[in-house]
Parts: sequence; structure tokens; C-alpha cells
Amino acid sequence: MVYTFLKALSKIAPRLSLSVRCGLGDLLGRAVWPLVPRKRKKMAQTNIDLSLPVGQAESYAIAKASAVRFGRLLLEMLCLPGLTLNTLPRLVARIEGMDHLRRAQAAGRGVIVITAHSGNWELIGPALSLHGFPMVGVALKQHNSAVDRFINECRTAAGMKIIYKTDVRSILRTLAGGAIVGLLIDQDARQDGTFVDFFGRPASTPKGAAVMARMQNVPIVPLFIHSDADGRHVIDIQAPIQMEKTADREYDVQKMMQRLTNLVEDHIRSYPQEWFWLHNRWKTRPTE
Repeated sequence: MVYTFLKALSKIAPRLSLSVRCGLGDLLGRAVWPLVPRKRKKMAQTNIDLSLPVGQAESYAIAKASAVRFGRLLLEMLCLPGLTLNTLPRLVARIEGMDHLRRAQAAGRGVIVITAHSGNWELIGPALSLHGFPMVGVALKQHNSAVDRFINECRTAAGMKIIYKTDVRSILRTLAGGAIVGLLIDQDARQDGTFVDFFGRPASTPKGAAVMARMQNVPIVPLFIHSDADGRHVIDIQAPIQMEKTADREYDVQKMMQRLTNLVEDHIRSYPQEWFWLHNRWKTRPTE
């Protein structure tokens, strides 16, 4: 039932004009905002207060905007099935820095791209796939099998491939085959992560990007996406970073993840309302 309903919506969403789609998305987001638990709202606002030089009124506005935007993101996700290079500009206004990604590919050993839960990150893989890049997204399997099936169909419609994050061997094999593997590095990794400074506080951070880059000697390319003035998106691809390798593996990994996290922080400072503040990023505390 859920899958059939989502498939039906995916036939309608691409037919909406940009202004109508944005308007309906905002309406949906504002309707859902009162349903967000008060505890979660307070946590988001507190984290904004601790991270950004803003007052209470502005921190509340940022927290609300961060949640409301998911209405637009949902409708954009519904537009992915059937997306082509010709229709891509309806969602993505431009992609900046594609030469950086091509340069990283030149070595032929594969590439790791990292990004954050900011803007509509789900558009990155399909957009780059349509431009000929062999994108592979590392994803977390959804609890609802119907939702998981539909989301992965949306992700792969433009040629992108999906590997679940638990299938480490397939990720490494795909990377060795020259693919571009995409990872999100901005959620709490519990005790499996490495602690880095994030907005002045220690945050447990997924270290897979640095571990694999060090293991297979592949470049890491940071890239981010943000909303343009007209409601479409801009993808910004940054210069590739080569992993430095010393005799101390843990030091190398922590140093790289700190460097990448600094880039995530810089992006969030530029577009604070587009990051996923409702996630408890600082939940895990360092042990003594």
C-alpha cells in the first residue's frame, strides 16, 4: 500500500511547476512542524545556540526552517524516477567544479566523495550519474521495506548504484573497480567513530572515508549542495584531497576526519537553515 501510494505520487510530482512544487513543499513542511516532539525541537535549538552566534529567536527560526524544508525535499525525491539530463535543470540549477571530480578520477583507482545531510543531498548522486560519473551511494537500509524499495528506486533511476553500509566488502570492491563512492560523514557514529571538534565540541564521526582512502590510496572529494534563490539547487564540488599516510593509522584517520569535518562546518555556517539540526549530532560523549 505504501509503495503503491509513493509510486502514484511520483507520477504527479514531476508535472508540477517549480513554484507550485516549492509552495506545496513548504505547506507540507509547515503542517508537519507542530508534530515534531517538543524535546527534539528544544535539542535542535540548544545545539544551534551552542554552535552559531545567534539569539534565541533566530535559533528557533533556523531549527524550524531546517525541518520545514523536508516538505520540498520529499517532492523533489518524487521527481527522481524518469529524471534525464534534459529535465535535471528543473531540480539542479548548476554543478560547479566538475573538473575537480574528473581530476580525481584520472588516477583510475576510484574516488571517495563526502558530503553532509545539508540541502537535498539525495540529488547529488543522480545529478552526477546523469553527467556520466559512476556514482555509488552508501546507504542505511530503511526499517520499512516498502519505503526502502521506493527510495532506492528513486536513487538508482538515473544510473546511480546503492550499497548498504553493512556490506563493507562490496564497497571496497566497487571502489577498487574505479567507481565514485559517496559517503555522509555528519551523523553521530557512537563508539565506532573517531572524535573530532565540531563547532567547538567533540563529536563522534564516521571514519570510513579516511580508513578506505588510506587503505586503497584514493583521493577524497568534498562536495555540498545548497538551495539557489529560485528554489533549485547548486552542487559545489571542491578540490580532491589526498590522504597522508604515516606509521600511525589512528592519527592519520583522525586528522583527515577533522579536516573534512571542518569543511562540513564551514558549509553549515554558510547555510545553517539547510542542515539537519534535528539529529542529535553530539549524543555520544568521549570516554575518559
